[in-house]
Amino acid sequence: MKTYDILSNYYQNYDEDGRLRSRHGMVEYLTTMRYVHRYLTPGARVLEIGAGTGRYSHALAQEGYQVDAIELVEHNIEIFKQNVLPGEPVTITQGNALDLSVIPDGTYDITLLLGPMYHLFTAEDQKQALSEAIRVTKKGGVIFAAYCNNDATIIQFCFQKGMLFKEPYTTLIDPVTFKASSTPEELFVLYRKEDIDILMEGFPVTRLHYVGSDMATNFMRDTVDNMDDATFQRYLDYHFVICERPDMIGATHHILDVFRKE
Repeated sequence: MKTYDILSNYYQNYDEDGRLRSRHGMVEYLTTMRYVHRYLTPGARVLEIGAGTGRYSHALAQEGYQVDAIELVEHNIEIFKQNVLPGEPVTITQGNALDLSVIPDGTYDITLLLGPMYHLFTAEDQKQALSEAIRVTKKGGVIFAAYCNNDATIIQFCFQKGMLFKEPYTTLIDPVTFKASSTPEELFVLYRKEDIDILMEGFPVTRLHYVGSDMATNFMRDTVDNMDDATFQRYLDYHFVICERPDMIGATHHILDVFRKE
């Protein structure tokens, strides 16, 4: 089965929008938006590459920013269009993160690459997606790239869920380093910081933030989902204090790499 078909089948049966609206999913969403808002300026043009069903694109457009979205999967595009409000300054186009040739260099102030790096299975494709995101961003503009973290998956699936000695984990996980490899059938590529640092070498950018988007949240999902409003707010306060701490980021499920184009 081709990668597109695998992704299409997955997203037709998965409610990503609903995940980001759940209490535990809101931690990742609010963290990402918190950093995006640091760099938004009046009149900023925003591009979201791999927009999914549009949770971020719609939110930013409804704040008044002009947002252009690119999405690969037709099912996601259909839902995205259904959620467009009258007068909302947002567009959606089917496209691939590896080829944004329809977009001129230096078009956008803010570029979001919050999904594609999850599903690119070669270093060549990963670097190409980053290169395209950087190319279409203005000098001085800011790019936000999201990744799935290797070690949170090892902890959760191999040990918490008891999958360590079961396929495909026995085949895909290095027995010495516990570094996971992936194929399209596994859907998600898992990264460590050193992998991301290698990918970023040579690009004309400066890292601004390296963030654990959800930190401990998915290890205690039920607890977070059942928090009352006051406790959840204090949990967010704590999360925002620790989400850039280098000694803690390694266990987060999702990573947000924020960098400025020079």
